Amino acid sequence: MASQISEFKSMTAIGFFGAGRMGTALVRTLLKNGHDVHVWNRTAEKAQALGAFGAQPQPTPEAASARAEIVIVNLLDYDASDAQLRRPEVASALQGKLLVQLTSGSPKTARDTGAWAAAEGIAYLDGAIMATPNFIGEPDTLILYSGSRTAYRKYETVFAALGGKSAFVNEDFGAASALDSALLSQMWGTLFGTLQALAVIEAEDIDAETYAAYLRLVQPVIDLAEQDLMRRVRDGRDGGDAETFATIAAHNAAFQHLKHINAERGLNPTIADAFGTLFAAAIQNGHAEDDFAALARFMVTR
Repeated sequence: MASQISEFKSMTAIGFFGAGRMGTALVRTLLKNGHDVHVWNRTAEKAQALGAFGAQPQPTPEAASARAEIVIVNLLDYDASDAQLRRPEVASALQGKLLVQLTSGSPKTARDTGAWAAAEGIAYLDGAIMATPNFIGEPDTLILYSGSRTAYRKYETVFAALGGKSAFVNEDFGAASALDSALLSQMWGTLFGTLQALAVIEAEDIDAETYAAYLRLVQPVIDLAEQDLMRRVRDGRDGGDAETFATIAAHNAAFQHLKHINAERGLNPTIADAFGTLFAAAIQNGHAEDDFAALARFMVTR
């Protein structure tokens, strides 16, 4: 059955810039799905290595773009990407085609690139890969896209091959990048919190398995608090009320114990100090009896 399905996949000619770890995973997945991939990389040997999997190495970005319907870019950063895309020969080769930017950047750089592409007669999608290279091509892998809705729909099967949960966000070129930063903030918050927790239990001679067992029991409380915070910030309902789980004052009182442990055990105070500045700002501005959601007011500095 699998061989029958592959026979009916429609082949798309794809230019690809970049053959690092992520680029290689993307190219190999495209090849597995029957696409014709022309790949360029600054270090030619990396592009040539993909020839063993069926890719066609090309000597220049414009050569990789020449026969393509879609050109996908996955380079180190936007500076590296712009150095190639904005060369006249490359811009000319991209005209009338779809450019898909999978290089990480900010919402502003995505919007700037989208505006440049539009002026050059190039359809544009800015993407954010919410996965590491080993997850590329998996059914649950999420890749976000924003920009040309028409182009996304036209090549939706290509994007689905790279990640089964690929999704179009909206026509704002910067939306995918903004979501990327927001979702990564969530991940980093969890990972940094875990580092702090592990430092505490190690200092207090509690084994990690014991901590993990109790974390599983507390996790539903954490999840509920997170969901309540999101709803309250969304609805502007950050004052203390009968449904508040704990006021800022109550949170801060418990938080001081963490600061004391850090000081007593010689632990790095950086994470706790960052949290502490928000508690202090809220309390100094009269929000001690408000909901934790009132801290959102202090996440904007201007």
